[in-house]
Amino acid sequence: MKVLIVEDETIAYEYLSKLIGKIDPETEILAVTESISQTVKWLQSNPSPDLIFMDIHLSDGSAFSIFELITVETPIIFTTAYDEYAINAFKVNSIDYLLKPVQEDELQRAIEKFCKLTSSEVNQYVTHQAETNFSGNYYKRLLVSYRDNLIPLPVEDIAYFYTTEHQTQICLSNGKKYVYNKTLDSIVQHLNPELFFRANKQFIVSLNHVENITIWFDRRLLLTLDVETPERIYVSKNKAAEFKEWMINSGQK
Repeated sequence: MKVLIVEDETIAYEYLSKLIGKIDPETEILAVTESISQTVKWLQSNPSPDLIFMDIHLSDGSAFSIFELITVETPIIFTTAYDEYAINAFKVNSIDYLLKPVQEDELQRAIEKFCKLTSSEVNQYVTHQAETNFSGNYYKRLLVSYRDNLIPLPVEDIAYFYTTEHQTQICLSNGKKYVYNKTLDSIVQHLNPELFFRANKQFIVSLNHVENITIWFDRRLLLTLDVETPERIYVSKNKAAEFKEWMINSGQK
């Protein structure tokens, strides 16, 4: 089992890691993050761990802010010295909620509870967690990692998202591009469908940057944006009617 620990107190981290190692010596602690910004950056830059142990009070605010910034695709066991956050913890569908100082028997039960989940149950859990985190509010900005910084990108400045086998890129209206460690399937769930359209497997386009639409010979649509794209953007004939309806109903630029 590979885990991430989100904890800003060294003593608490050392104690928790010692207990985890005692309960399951094969557990690998991938990293320890101490703040909201560190946690967001780590989750965006690394493969998802199997499980996250997360303190609620972090050095730069409440850990619940993490769920407002990114989609967390991993089961979580919360740890905290306060019990008034239990309701919020279960709103994001945590595996368990442990009060500090964490007791070995309680931690063992929480880990056993996680280990008993089947792969399909974990997938259902993650899906439900993403839906709960989302709560019907579309993202107003995205946080992207760039060198040693986290850069907030207003969604209104995004011209398109583009993906290849290797990575996903965000392209802004000024032509700047940033790598974003999410799939288009995950991204499109959190974008306002009045403003963004999944043109095909490789592109999500912004309404405000569609400059021209050409009817192609096989009834596909060729989109031209007001910024340069790495390749032509085609909408299949099966989605052409949906796209045209989207353009009409979403209003003009």
